[in-house]
Amino acid sequence: MTAKEFTDVIIRVSIVFLLVVMCFRVFSPFLNLMLWALILGVTLYPMHQKLADKFAGKQGRAATVIVLSGLLLIGVPAVKLAGSMAEELRYLHEAYNAGTLGLRPPKEAVAEWPVVGKQVYAAWTEASENLPAFIAKYRTNVESVMRGVLAMARNTAGGIALLLGALIVAGIMMAYGKGGSGATLNIFSRIAGPEQGPRVHNLVTMTTRSVAVGVLGVAAIQAVLMGLVFLLAGVPAAGILALVVLLMAIMQLPAMLIGIPVIIWIWNGGDSGTVMNTVWTVAVIITALADNVLKPLLLGRGVEAPMPVILIGALGGMVSSGFVGLFTGAVVLAVGYQVFMQWVSVHTHSPEEVVAATDQAGE
Repeated sequence: MTAKEFTDVIIRVSIVFLLVVMCFRVFSPFLNLMLWALILGVTLYPMHQKLADKFAGKQGRAATVIVLSGLLLIGVPAVKLAGSMAEELRYLHEAYNAGTLGLRPPKEAVAEWPVVGKQVYAAWTEASENLPAFIAKYRTNVESVMRGVLAMARNTAGGIALLLGALIVAGIMMAYGKGGSGATLNIFSRIAGPEQGPRVHNLVTMTTRSVAVGVLGVAAIQAVLMGLVFLLAGVPAAGILALVVLLMAIMQLPAMLIGIPVIIWIWNGGDSGTVMNTVWTVAVIITALADNVLKPLLLGRGVEAPMPVILIGALGGMVSSGFVGLFTGAVVLAVGYQVFMQWVSVHTHSPEEVVAATDQAGE
C-alpha cells in the first residue's frame, strides 16, 4: 500500500468515525427510551402477533390494545405507588425541616420480638419521647439517608415516566414489527455473516424475552401487587417498600423478608380490627409468594442466562442509569453474555484435545 492510499484510508475511516460520534451525540438523549422500548417491543411481539390474528391481521389495532392495556394495568398502579412515595417523602422532609416530625410510642409487644425486640423497643421509645434530640444525636446518618432516599425517589419517578413513554414507542415498533425484524436480521447477517446471522438474531431475541419476562417481569408484577396491598393496608412508605421488593425480587431474594416486618406492623402498629388485620396478612403472604406461581409460568421461555449475570447487569445498570438501568442493564448484559458464549462455543475443543493440551503444558 502506497503512502497516498494509506492516507486515503485514514481520511475515510476518520470521516466515518466522526459521523458515528456525531450520530451518537444526537441520539444519546433518547438512548434509554429507545433501548427500553426495543426490549418491550421484542418481549411483547409474540403477544402482539396473536392479538393481530384476532383482529384480521391489523397490526396497528393490536398494538394500540396492548399499549392501552399496559398503561391501565401497569401505568396506573405504578403512578399511584410513585405518587404515594413522593407524598410521604415530601411530608417527612417538610416536617424534618420544620422540627415538627413526631413518632408515636411503640406497643409493649414490640419488646417481645425475637432477637431484636428489646433493642428496637428501646430505640423506638427514645425517638418517640424526644424525636428532635434523637435526630440531633444521629443527625449525620439521618440526613445522609434522607438525601439518598430523595434521590432514589426522583430517579424512580423519572423511570416510571420513561417506562410509560417507552411502552408507547414499543407499540409503534410492534405495529411495524415485520419490517423491523427483517431489517434487524439483515444487520446481524451483515455483522456475523449469512450463516451465523439468523442464529445470532434468534439468540438475542430469545434471551431478551427470557430475561425480560421470566426475571424482570416477575419482579415487577410482584412489586406492584405487594405495593398495592401495602397502600390499601395503610402501611407507611408503601411506595418505598414496593421498590425494595422489586430490587429483592431481581436479586432472587424472598419477598417475605419484607412481608414479615409488614405483617408485624399490621398487628402491632395498624389501626384495623382483627378481621381486617387477618385479611391484610393473608394478602401480604399471597403476594409475597406469588413468584412461586409466576416463575413456572413465565421463566424458562427462550434462553436462560445465569442469575449472577442478570444481577450484575441490574445493579450495574442502576448505578450507571438509575431506575431505568435496573431493567435495561440486566437485559443488555444477559444478551452480551449469551452472544459471547455462543461465539466461544464455535471454537470449542473436544475433551481429548483438552486433555492432550493439559498434558503438554504439564511437560
